[in-house]
Amino acid sequence: MAKGYWVSVYPAVSDPEILTAYDKLAGPAVRAGGGRTLARGSRVVTHEAAGTTHRVVLVEFDSFEQAVAAYESEAYQKALVALPDGYRRDFRITEGID
Repeated sequence: MAKGYWVSVYPAVSDPEILTAYDKLAGPAVRAGGGRTLARGSRVVTHEAAGTTHRVVLVEFDSFEQAVAAYESEAYQKALVALPDGYRRDFRITEGID
């Protein structure tokens, strides 16, 4: 079975404290959903992108379905509330190669 991944790219981080509040809720929700954070940070080299990138987060799940279920979970939906309207990020759920 192919793994599932969350990929989040933040083109800008206007208020790091907001991300701290989100991380406090999102981290436990991700782990409860079976996710493992593989990368999270600001040390990014951008190639062939439509702009700069200030933060990238990569989370691995045992399956694509598990990744979708974790996103849809009540715990993660509560974490999303910590990100105010207009906070910019590009979030994708993708299936890995089996």
